[in-house]
Amino acid sequence: MADSEVANTEVANTEVANTDTTGEATGPRRNRKVREGVVRSAKMDKTAIVEVTRRSRHPQYNKTVQHNARYYVHDEENTLNSGDKVRIVETRPLSKKKRWRLLDVVERAR
Repeated sequence: MADSEVANTEVANTEVANTDTTGEATGPRRNRKVREGVVRSAKMDKTAIVEVTRRSRHPQYNKTVQHNARYYVHDEENTLNSGDKVRIVETRPLSKKKRWRLLDVVERAR
């Protein structure tokens, strides 16, 4: 393949219009970050707080260290309950603190 053909196929691949969960065309987008965590609070309207635990090795002591991050997640149908295990995806800013959207519920709380 010539260089111009490779460039044309790359442009064609990036110009494909994507649709989000609402069905709106969003244009070309990069791979969005996806995280899995546990719902810690679902008391707000259409918002839940999800805690994501990340594990890494300490560079000097070689011990596994846990890092917790709390994300404000948009829950359109208010279906989440505290303790649910969920998958969230990065999105455009929806409010001052909300930058994540609910992708799916992996496991319901008992």
